[in-house]
Amino acid sequence: MLGRFIKGPSEQAAVTKVEPQVLPAAPALSPAADIESHGDAFLTLKVELHRHLIDRFNLTALENSSKDEILNEIRPIVREFVRGRNVPLNARELDQLTSDTADEMLGLGPIEPLLKDDSITDILINTHKRVFIERRGIVEETPIRFRDEAHLLRVINKIVSAIGRRVDESSPMADARLADGSRVNIAVRPISVDGPLVSIRKFSKNPYSLERLVVLNSIRPPMVELLRIAVQARKSILVSGGTGSGKTTLLNALSSCIPSRERLVTIEDAAELQLQQPHVGRLETRPPNIEGKGEVRQRELLKNALRMRPDRIIVGEVRGEEAFDMLQAMNTGHEGSMTTVHANTPRDAISRLEQMVGMAGMPMSHDSIRAQIASAIDIIVQTQRLSDGRRRVTSISEITGMEGNVVQMQEIYHFVRRDVSADGTIIGEFRATGVRPRFAAEAATLGLHFANDAFNPQVTM
Repeated sequence: MLGRFIKGPSEQAAVTKVEPQVLPAAPALSPAADIESHGDAFLTLKVELHRHLIDRFNLTALENSSKDEILNEIRPIVREFVRGRNVPLNARELDQLTSDTADEMLGLGPIEPLLKDDSITDILINTHKRVFIERRGIVEETPIRFRDEAHLLRVINKIVSAIGRRVDESSPMADARLADGSRVNIAVRPISVDGPLVSIRKFSKNPYSLERLVVLNSIRPPMVELLRIAVQARKSILVSGGTGSGKTTLLNALSSCIPSRERLVTIEDAAELQLQQPHVGRLETRPPNIEGKGEVRQRELLKNALRMRPDRIIVGEVRGEEAFDMLQAMNTGHEGSMTTVHANTPRDAISRLEQMVGMAGMPMSHDSIRAQIASAIDIIVQTQRLSDGRRRVTSISEITGMEGNVVQMQEIYHFVRRDVSADGTIIGEFRATGVRPRFAAEAATLGLHFANDAFNPQVTM
């Protein structure tokens, strides 16, 4: 029956009014072209249409409805809306707009168009009133809004319930992932003072390859060759960098260099690695349940992974005491393993590892911890998100051993900043330091050879 999802007059009167938001007018769309090809114009139209619909519909009643029922309900409203805006759409385009809008109402509401936009890497929801995105390294505000806080909470509950987690006053924080693998962090009241905060790191449908990173000027071919040979020679690699600097992206790209015959086991807090091998076992941590039981931490997963006959173990990120077990694995037959860590420089990465191993509570001196690190880690790759939004590999260093009680490193490649252009773009170049990696001789015995001028600082990369 038409109108059974539409709020009655009393419901509409009870809706809390939110601040009026001025949306940019949607440019006219050509009836002859596919409306998706109009990009921002079509997105703006869908945003306005979605807000128009959520103001009229009982969203709770929609949750148990099929797409066909919603299509029948919203089709005349969409037709009226488009006619009122004087947007020239043919019948096929109108059906596409109606279908897309229904998908959004069944999916994650106003942010559904953003999830479908491959150019967007992050979606940042600052309460129901403001939604930001990151595109090409630049954060910008969108015209998208939720109707009210209750509407945003419904979307949040839809995300977390899909993976058996919950978020409420007694458990106000949650890490989750969407069906496509995108990583979600959620914080609600009381820890989020002004209302729910949601951060979505989108899952790339097409994993970045090392070649694509070269095209984006995030790394240069000689550096790629160094990392490729290091991976094939089973050198353990630590990728260091800040939040959003491209650590996981680089880790995914490096995995393509691992021989397909090897068995890999991945360990993550939220599964987001997209390894490109056929023989991969994926493990994911689990938070405690309502009673505070059932938690599975990375350290337990690492211990279990050692019993799964892995050739290499790949940890999405080490944050605590599991660093000790990671180093033990690298030192006991799982060479060539990889992980990431939050740190601003390679030297800081070593210090952080030392602190995290100390968190394991093992009776080890600082010298023995440093010796473990120097023995386990071979290469440290530093990534950075520069002020212009671009992500670059800013340093590749090799750990060469211990001298006294200090871990010794030598930098092989680095990024040198030269200037900043008028539009804020960082101008710089990648340079070799002139140092040849110590493992070059070992790699040569495996038939892996570097170019003669690969480490010549005078050669332009």
